[in-house]
Amino acid sequence: MKKFYIKTLGCKVNQYESDGIACELISHDLIKEKKPNNADICIINTCAVTSKASRQSRQAIRNIIKLNSKAKIIVTGCHAQTSFKKIMEIKNIDCITTHKDKFKIARAIIDKKKGLASIKVPQSNQCSNKIFHSFKPAVTGDKTRAYLKIQDGCNAFCTYCIVPYARGRSVSMQEDEVIEHLNLLNKLKYKEIIITGINLGAYGLDFKKKSSLFILLKKIAYLKPTRQIRLSSIEPKELTNDIITLVAQNDIFCNHFHIPLQSGDDKILKKMKRPYNTSLFKNLILKIHKKIPFAGIGIDILAGFPEETEKAFENTLSLINELPISYLHVFPFSSRKGTLAFNYKNKINPKVIKKRCSIIRQLGEKKTKEFKQKNIEKTLKAIIQKKRDYKTGKLKAVTSNYLNILVNGDNKLREKIVKIKIKKFDSNNHLHGEIKEKIND
Repeated sequence: MKKFYIKTLGCKVNQYESDGIACELISHDLIKEKKPNNADICIINTCAVTSKASRQSRQAIRNIIKLNSKAKIIVTGCHAQTSFKKIMEIKNIDCITTHKDKFKIARAIIDKKKGLASIKVPQSNQCSNKIFHSFKPAVTGDKTRAYLKIQDGCNAFCTYCIVPYARGRSVSMQEDEVIEHLNLLNKLKYKEIIITGINLGAYGLDFKKKSSLFILLKKIAYLKPTRQIRLSSIEPKELTNDIITLVAQNDIFCNHFHIPLQSGDDKILKKMKRPYNTSLFKNLILKIHKKIPFAGIGIDILAGFPEETEKAFENTLSLINELPISYLHVFPFSSRKGTLAFNYKNKINPKVIKKRCSIIRQLGEKKTKEFKQKNIEKTLKAIIQKKRDYKTGKLKAVTSNYLNILVNGDNKLREKIVKIKIKKFDSNNHLHGEIKEKIND
């Protein structure tokens, strides 16, 4: 088998894991295809975070089989973990593997004697806590920025969430290994590394000698094993004052935080089993804004949770409206079998949920426009991406505070760290800037 294709659904952790599989296959001279049509083997890395994500995962599997009936089909990921029997109902799948054996996929493809038969087919839906089989080779992917998964699993068991059942309990990569990976990615000339995890703020709590995300970040700030670090999503109670101060004081960290809120109503938060209230969340956002005034702050919202009254929904809108937030990720509540919320009464009509999602997304668009406007005439550190904007032909840059900027320049600037002055915000919601300085590599 010479050509392979990977379809990734869901979060940055899934992207990291797909890139890891791809890296190993490429290192053994297999060719990565951009479309499934001509691939000898197709891997679908599924998601189960919502009912919609699970449904889309199954649709992706069926579409790929339809497009390429001759390819070997391998299915993995969270939906394979939580709904193994449902996936087995789809015809013409050659192998289904849960998280426990995900990192064996590349080796099985490469092994001509044992092949896919070397992957153990799970006998139940129970996942293993031993998720980190291998962190080598370092995951690079085909983007300007690289991902590094340093934590997996979750111990929280929020009432709506299937992820702890899909990923197991929290497990962390050892500190020395994190630094080793960052050094390696730096040698490969990646300018920015996104540190990610399923519950990133729980990093180090599973060690015999307990550590923390702050201790790790402090070590990174001291050693400077790479040029720039971006943090993925962190829970409100785990984004400590120490972490915020460290980010504010060290240029190695991007001025960007993504923090799940889920609801702006205290009763709903309690029903969700979220370990904070709206007062804590509000104070956290204001604290970030005070210390880093132009920080990009994104939040997650889950609309339509059971018993979310009109008043509760209005409370969410009100809280979002008064906070300096730069973008929203909005999800409709979907009842997941196996979670506590599956049996909750007073569920919200799907049409009402859809309408509420639309209203929140409109507010999110307003917040994003306001944030972009505030950054005009600001000079910000940014990384020029590999690919140009296909419509304008301009270079694309991503700033430290997570803005996308279009700039003029030649190809020599690609993958370089620069300082860009933002000049205008056009009618298509695109920011345009001017490169003021190239930062020495």
